[in-house]
Amino acid sequence: MKKYQRTSLSRTGLARKENTMKPKQRFLIVCEGTKTEKNYFEAFPVVSKQVVVIGLGQDPLSIVDKAIEEKNKDDDIDQVWCVFDRDSVPSNKFMGAIQRAKSCGIRVAYSNEAFELWYLLHYNYYDCAISRQEYKKMLESLMRRKYKKCDPFLYEELLEKQEQAIAHASRLLKSYGKRHSPDKDNPSTTVYQLVQELNKYLLK
Repeated sequence: MKKYQRTSLSRTGLARKENTMKPKQRFLIVCEGTKTEKNYFEAFPVVSKQVVVIGLGQDPLSIVDKAIEEKNKDDDIDQVWCVFDRDSVPSNKFMGAIQRAKSCGIRVAYSNEAFELWYLLHYNYYDCAISRQEYKKMLESLMRRKYKKCDPFLYEELLEKQEQAIAHASRLLKSYGKRHSPDKDNPSTTVYQLVQELNKYLLK
């Protein structure tokens, strides 16, 4: 892992640097998975203190409640995100969690059916329903190796295909048009929206 060293700047140079840099954003990301999603988002090369990732391992509504709780503790958090899957969660509970999050100013990076769809979209565009039971086999075929949910190196491995994944996920979401319904739209994911936000604050 690269080590970033602080460099000294003159006051004039520092002022010029500050004028051209984007204001820092503090992120709170509360995930359903305790390892898969957490490892992925923690791998983004951003200032560590600016991004806090919590792997809760609970249902969507509990994830939203945790995000609200943490948000209320810290007024300096700029963006709060919840990351969870459709999986086998009842439709009313899944949609209820999304609506509750939005009503509290919290954004949702959901996947229907599961987070691994985001990984698959790095390779191909999919617009037909895929069972989450198929994801592992599909990923192993594409990656040509065993897929481990807790793999801490997936961010780096998939990075060169990330722009393609964003394009695929965005295109997929737009394809549902006015009929868009997160609980019914399989496959679909808004993980790319969180990725786009994090990419704005990468260390150079």
